[in-house]
Amino acid sequence: MDDRKLEVLRAIVEDYVATQEPVGSKAVSQRHALGVSAATVRNDMAYLEEAGYIQQPHTSAGRIPTAKGYRLFVDRLGKIKPLSAAERRAVHRFLSEAIDLDDVVTRTVRLLAQLTHQVAVVQYPSLNRSSVRHLELVSLTPTRLMVVMITDTGRVEQRYVETPEELNEDNVLELRRLVNEQLQGKPLADAPRIIADLAGLARPELHPTASALARVLLETVVARTEERVAVAGAANLTRPGNFFAGSLRPILEALEEEVVLMQLLGRADSNALLTVRIGDENHLDDFRETTVVTAGYGPGSVVGHMGVLGPTRMDYPGTIAAVRAVARYVSEILEQNR
Repeated sequence: MDDRKLEVLRAIVEDYVATQEPVGSKAVSQRHALGVSAATVRNDMAYLEEAGYIQQPHTSAGRIPTAKGYRLFVDRLGKIKPLSAAERRAVHRFLSEAIDLDDVVTRTVRLLAQLTHQVAVVQYPSLNRSSVRHLELVSLTPTRLMVVMITDTGRVEQRYVETPEELNEDNVLELRRLVNEQLQGKPLADAPRIIADLAGLARPELHPTASALARVLLETVVARTEERVAVAGAANLTRPGNFFAGSLRPILEALEEEVVLMQLLGRADSNALLTVRIGDENHLDDFRETTVVTAGYGPGSVVGHMGVLGPTRMDYPGTIAAVRAVARYVSEILEQNR
């Protein structure tokens, strides 16, 4: 395909996204400085249609992009529109005012929905890809402890330990020092092996309590590894211009399933900086007419993903820029708070 046909495809995508109407050869030749006649544009459109990049939705002369056409546009034609200086300042200020990790996630998902006018989904930082920043032990009663584990991404897990013996303040301080010496700064993926040896490192008098503490810590890092996601902007699916050929009900129902959302965001071991999946590329029946734009985020390495989903007819350059920028800001915030 020569450059002129690619420019015709770009014009069709941009005009269709902007006007929500099928695009004809006359409109392309008038609106875009391609330097060729409408007849030449018609010939190029015929080639693009035969190749599967555009299609005729009904008997009008206009054409609309197919998923294959959007794919080529994203891969070779879409110029990322950077956020304006004012937008960047607003994003940074809004996210920097978050008071904790939950607030960061809540603000991020709302911000993405507002910037893109699509459905936004943000995965909480995965415990599997985090490290222990600090472990706190708080004595509630002589036989009950509260364990608070804080990860390097700001995630907080809180559990309780019923101790087989009464503990004084010195005992609690000793256990706190022991667990932090062994686990602080260690990846949670390595934690089960370290926790298994914890009781043996305690003084004999504290073995029973150290064993009880180890069981709770193990449960925290192993049993509490389920992924959590936040969603915002579902109402954007019904905005004028967000066209879906079928019913919205399956999509709305699927958005209530965290397993489905995690599949849309990408596999847990995916470290792709940014991914755009269009139509059938999502491999989920209810999302054959949607596009999902996702990005990884984290302090140095990817600990979670965020993204937006909407109809295949979306503003790809603007959406990609917004997702990329917000992911970068969230990564910076997590890095600063490590």
